[in-house]
Amino acid sequence: MSIQATNFQLPQQVGFYQGKVRDVYYLENNQMVVVATDRISAFDVILPRTIPYKGQVLNQIAWEFLEATRDILPNWAEASPHPQVTIGKKCEPFAVEMVIRGYLAGHAAREYKAGKRNLCGEKLPEGLKENDLLPSPIITPTTKAKEGHDEDISKDEIIKRGLVSAEHYEQLEYYTKALFKKGTEIAKQKGLILVDTKYEFGLYEGKIFLIDEVHTPDSSRYFYADTYEENQRKGLPQRQLSKEFVRQWLIENGFQGKEGQQIPAMTDEVVEHIAKRYQELYEQILGKKFVPCNNSLKFIHESIIEYLNKS
Repeated sequence: MSIQATNFQLPQQVGFYQGKVRDVYYLENNQMVVVATDRISAFDVILPRTIPYKGQVLNQIAWEFLEATRDILPNWAEASPHPQVTIGKKCEPFAVEMVIRGYLAGHAAREYKAGKRNLCGEKLPEGLKENDLLPSPIITPTTKAKEGHDEDISKDEIIKRGLVSAEHYEQLEYYTKALFKKGTEIAKQKGLILVDTKYEFGLYEGKIFLIDEVHTPDSSRYFYADTYEENQRKGLPQRQLSKEFVRQWLIENGFQGKEGQQIPAMTDEVVEHIAKRYQELYEQILGKKFVPCNNSLKFIHESIIEYLNKS
């Protein structure tokens, strides 16, 4: 069974928001319930079919990393009463996403190939190949578009436009680098390379909190460490665990989210392949076997209500 959408009525509910992959319930007392559905998006478009257990994979990986990074800064998550649910604080989000890259991959590689040597105010050296290690990690923020595509933006432009104050931006940069360092260390222990990722931050009672998901295949890109050097030397594609393989499949089938383009048909085989890749990352990054949960809407709803009644 896959969860396309939820339609719960929760105690003390004051609002609801449906994101690309998450259903968010706002409660009284600045609390929120976030259900990771099995929807999948790419190029800022929700694809027509769900991916079985994708929500469980995302939510459980994010929960583990939120727990593992509490020593760096506080985060929004308070409890996970079901493998697809996280309950926590409603923070006021900053209007930018902090993307950090250790390697020339994905969007950055596509921009570089198109001739760009300056990405969000960060200068890139000549002579790089796709997936090469960068001289040092770079932060390439994006705006958070309510509709349409997020856009690359520089630090100077963020401050100039008043999206984030100069003081807060310095803190966001510091936390982004510290989180990436921690994520890199954890990935290395699991035989993986954390290539790039994005973090979102918000304010709660005037203090910066880490929000949203952390180090999941939807927000991060991983390479297998054991074949990285050889594949780079031979000019071969990297074995990777991320949503990039979904984007590549779409590109190969003539879709990049541009106007007038049709989303290619997703066959059962494609859906099954994507589901297996998500579960593979779960097992690799968490070091434990993936066990599908009871993901009936009734059981998810009951798990949330039971927690809320106890807390």
